[in-house]
Amino acid sequence: MGAPPVTEGLFRIEPDGAVTLRGGWSPSSGLAHFPPGPVCPYTGADDVEVRDLPRTGRLWLWTAVTNAPPGYHGRVPYGIGIVELDGGLRVVGRLTEADPSRLHEGMPVEVVADELPDGEDGRVTTWAFAPSTSAPVAGR
Repeated sequence: MGAPPVTEGLFRIEPDGAVTLRGGWSPSSGLAHFPPGPVCPYTGADDVEVRDLPRTGRLWLWTAVTNAPPGYHGRVPYGIGIVELDGGLRVVGRLTEADPSRLHEGMPVEVVADELPDGEDGRVTTWAFAPSTSAPVAGR
């Protein structure tokens, strides 16, 4: 993906194409959060360290967006969901699968790069969750 990131500091794309989300972790609370911020959202402590988050997790909740929101120039429908990353942090994000019938609770997913339109002429790279290719996917 050659397009610039949608926001600096949210993720990193490795030379092999793997995507790593960057989150905050507070030694005071012992908890992670995403996106990273200067203070812990759980305690207000200002001891947050930016750390790599797990690249894999399980689908917890999902839906499809079938009508483009104002100002959005990307494809519809698209999936959006909540993924519980390995380690327990739940993150909201785009899903590469837009058909809710092809998704199920607990489905293994992994973070991937996704390129989207930015306005009418530009493009940006963001992150999304895709069904994992490294773990078997069982139906409900």
